[in-house]
Parts: sequence; C-alpha cells; structure tokens
Amino acid sequence: MHALATRLRRLPPSCGPVRLIGIDGHAGSGKTTFAGRLAAALDDAPVLHLDDIATHEELFGWTGRLMAQVIEPFGRGETARYLPYDWRTRRFGASRPLPPAPVVLVEGVGAGRRALRPYLARLLWLEVPNEEAWTRGRSRDGEEQQEFWAGWVAAERRHFAEDPSRPYADLLVRQRPEGYEVLPGPAGTAQPTLFLTHGNGPSAVC
Repeated sequence: MHALATRLRRLPPSCGPVRLIGIDGHAGSGKTTFAGRLAAALDDAPVLHLDDIATHEELFGWTGRLMAQVIEPFGRGETARYLPYDWRTRRFGASRPLPPAPVVLVEGVGAGRRALRPYLARLLWLEVPNEEAWTRGRSRDGEEQQEFWAGWVAAERRHFAEDPSRPYADLLVRQRPEGYEVLPGPAGTAQPTLFLTHGNGPSAVC
C-alpha cells in the first residue's frame, strides 16, 4: 500500500493545497475498507465518507452540499466543515472538521461523478461487478436493510447510467486473497501494475 501512497503524494494539488483522491465503485465493493488501508499508508490521511453527505431523500443529489461544505473551503486552503448524516435518526449531526491535508480521500458511490472530477488528483475504481458487490452489501447489512437495498440498487443503476465513473478512472483496484492489484484505468496513463500485499510489502510489474 505504501507504493501507491508514494505515487499519490507526488501528484500536484488538485483542490487548493489538497490532493483529492476519489475512491468509487458499486455499493458493497469494499471502498471503505480499501480507503482505510490507504489512509493508514498515507500517515492517517483524512477520509470523507460520502455516506455522511448523502441522505435517504438524496441518495445521489448531494453535489451542492459537498461543493459548499468541502470543495469550496479546500479551494481557499481552509478547513472544511460538513454536517454528517445519521442514517438511523435521519438527521444531520454536529459540524465535523475536515482539514486541508496534503492528501484527502473521498470514498463512496459517486466519488467520481462529473461535477467532482475536475477537483480530483486521481480517481480509483474498485473493480467488482455490480451484482457481486450488491450481494456482498446485502449480506453485510442483514435482513432489516433489504427494503432499503431494493431502492438503492435502482437508484445506483440510474446514477451510473446518467453519470458513469468507471470510464474516467485513472486506476482500477482489484481485491486479491493476498491484498490488492492496482492497474491502469480507462483514463489512466501507462504505468506499472501494483500488487499491494498484506504481508511482505508491495511489488510492481510492468
């Protein structure tokens, strides 16, 4: 994971002083876990979870809120402050700071949307087929969330039909038993494939 972290640190800033890294993919594809491991390799880089920005009523209609609370402050070199949404109480919580660190990760379905891409230094896509990812997500969330998942799948299909992310991904991330494989994405330039292992560190092949 440190090899990928080194690549990202070397990028020019993309949003004020911040190198904003989008991590997108279907719900249940493992974005949150991957973002956590990458953040640790980046010396605990801040992570913005788009689940904190979306709401029941606005599963994908949160662009304005993200721009006003995060992107615009970062553009000015300021600490962003956003109101995290509580999915149980259906209310926004107290303001939470998000510092303009050298690298900030934005993870969630829609992180590579059209409106956000101009502010991203890199877009990563978790390469898991939609049905496989959704099956994982349903299993993770249990029976009590089945009704929500039915609505979510329909909404996600509409979102990616209208505003796809994968064609614009710089890197594709595939999970392997021993870690992750990071390959050039549809929009990426030629660069070595990385194998990010959990044990003996990363290796790279062309």
